[in-house]
Amino acid sequence: MKLAIISDSHDNIPNTEKFLSWAKSNNIGMIIHCGDLAAPAMLKKVVAPAFSGPIHLIHGNVSDRELLKKVCSEISNVTLHGDEGEVEVEGLKIAFCYFPEKAKELAESKKYDLVFYGHTHKPWIEKIGSVVLANPGTLSGMFSKATFAVFNTEDKNLELKILENI
Repeated sequence: MKLAIISDSHDNIPNTEKFLSWAKSNNIGMIIHCGDLAAPAMLKKVVAPAFSGPIHLIHGNVSDRELLKKVCSEISNVTLHGDEGEVEVEGLKIAFCYFPEKAKELAESKKYDLVFYGHTHKPWIEKIGSVVLANPGTLSGMFSKATFAVFNTEDKNLELKILENI
């Protein structure tokens, strides 16, 4: 299965739509959003209608927590995990959060195979022991080029993608 990891989309509709079109044509099975979706209406009107697979997301630092919780409860394929999330996919344990300090702590716990985070808007991949720690960057393109990450559970390949190049 291919997972797409995004973060810091900040209501950028054209970038989000371009990413979702790419995700559909590239057989993405799940989306993990590492925070700062921004307006919950983006989820309801742009993301969920264009992607039928599971969507897992967390709050960022510009999240309307109550409204996002309400909107997520109305969309069957969306799971809001709060400030940090955890999923297991094909035997791999994946954690995701918003802040890099918390992500490093999760990676150092050695309880996960992969840990993803957002906030910095800078794409990054590193290993802490056997744990892959990665930031997909910013889908909005705010402060740096718009990027996202794709993880393939079959070959365990994690790749950062620049949105303008897809």
